[in-house]
Amino acid sequence: MLAYCGLHCDECRIFKATQTQDYEEKIRTAKKWSDQFGIEFKPEDVTCEGCKSTVLSGWCEKICKIKPCAENRRVKTCAHCKDYSCGTLKEFLLDEPVAKANLAAIRKTLQL
Repeated sequence: MLAYCGLHCDECRIFKATQTQDYEEKIRTAKKWSDQFGIEFKPEDVTCEGCKSTVLSGWCEKICKIKPCAENRRVKTCAHCKDYSCGTLKEFLLDEPVAKANLAAIRKTLQL
C-alpha cells in the first residue's frame, strides 16, 4: 500500500488505528494534530484506509499537498511524475527518509 509520497500506508499508525479501531490512539493523534497545525481535529478525523482509498484522515484532507497534486497529475506515485522532486515533494521528504528511498528506488526502475 504505497502512498503517492512513498510512505507505506499500512505502516502508518493512523491506518493501524483504523484497522484495529483503537479509539485512544485516535484521541491522542487528534489532539497532537490540533496542537501542531492549529486546526481542530476530532478523533473521527483520524480514520484512514490508505492514501488511495476514499476513506482519508483529516490530515490528508486538510494538510497534505502531495495527494491532490498526484491525483491531478494522474500519477501512480510522485516518482512517476515528470516534475519529480518538485519543491513540495522535497519539503515533505526532508523528514521522511524512508519515503525518499522508496521513491528513489521506483524512479530507478522507470524508463524515462
